[in-house]
Amino acid sequence: MRIILVTGKGGVGKTTVSAATALRAADLGHRTLVMSTDPAHSLADAFGCRLGDDPTPVVPNLDAQQIDSQQRLEESWGDVRDHLTELFDWSGLKGIEAEELTVFPGMDELFSLASVRDHARSDEYDLIVVDCAPTAETLRLLSLPEVMSWYMDKMFPLSRRVVKVVRPVLSKMSSMPVADDAVFDAVARFYERLDGIRELLSDPEITTARLVMNPEKMVIAEARRTYTYLGLFGYGVDSAIVNRVLPDSVTDPYFDRWREIQEGHLETVADGFTGTDIRTLRLFDEEMVGVELLRVVAEELYGDDDPTDRLSAIDPLRIEDETDSQDVALVLSVPLAEKGDVDVMRHDDELFVTIGPYRRSLVLPDSLKRRRIRRAKLDAGELRVIFTLEDR
Repeated sequence: MRIILVTGKGGVGKTTVSAATALRAADLGHRTLVMSTDPAHSLADAFGCRLGDDPTPVVPNLDAQQIDSQQRLEESWGDVRDHLTELFDWSGLKGIEAEELTVFPGMDELFSLASVRDHARSDEYDLIVVDCAPTAETLRLLSLPEVMSWYMDKMFPLSRRVVKVVRPVLSKMSSMPVADDAVFDAVARFYERLDGIRELLSDPEITTARLVMNPEKMVIAEARRTYTYLGLFGYGVDSAIVNRVLPDSVTDPYFDRWREIQEGHLETVADGFTGTDIRTLRLFDEEMVGVELLRVVAEELYGDDDPTDRLSAIDPLRIEDETDSQDVALVLSVPLAEKGDVDVMRHDDELFVTIGPYRRSLVLPDSLKRRRIRRAKLDAGELRVIFTLEDR
């Protein structure tokens, strides 16, 4: 089973890459599903056919799906939303403002991840290609299961017990709506939908991400940040794809300066993604939509390679012994991170790693809980947090 997450800044061509990747895999005999989690779906436009919330056959071995995340949200969050609406109504907040506050940012996209997990468990497909939302939304989306897991493990049981105690008292003293068991059951069902997603998507043997970018300064900078943050959350990137590169067939002097700029950007990509598979797609002279033209894209992108293969080695998180000591290192892949952007803090049995605006909480394994942090260092795209048994 393989899952490939295709992401990038909006408008770089990630949907085309997703569709071409899935089509090549299907042509090679792999049972393939390509699904869009981007709220602004364009997968149907890429294939030139109608797609809906259920998998739809496109060619032999290939199904495509555009997730209706709003419908999934309604099914799983309805009871909680109704309670929050009632609570806001009691507080005096009504109308569209109250409705907007009952759904948290990114929650609708979260149900797309649950659909990925469901398809992976069904054993109907050998490969699932996910056409993700633009990078910022994807990062938020991929971190949500971990954040929700922390809440459910530590706060949810306590909240439920407290509400049971105070509900009778509050009902006599105030008309404020208090969550009942139906609301807590709905939250529990919501969390169950997320169960296993984190483990599935962070397993580099199953899931890898492919970053799509254009040879443009701001786009490459965004891709480099995404590369770092995906490593922070334990998601491996096995390929960087540069789309819309001027082909050699373009010889008009008008494009000489443009070609020079692109060459400089390609050097930046080569330096920034060292050790990662890098591929390019030329700037085509027409829109590459429809099955036949997508096959042309796939041929140029993959050649004789099988897109289901891991295109470069990935090991985003590991624990290893330090040489010549009894210390142990927790090693986190954070390519392109700068020392000034990284902060490491431990609280009880959790390790908090912050890079830029993103923060990750790692529950330490038993082997590290009884050790203390001696130091942390950033070297060659890896953050090494050294744990020791010594008192000093």
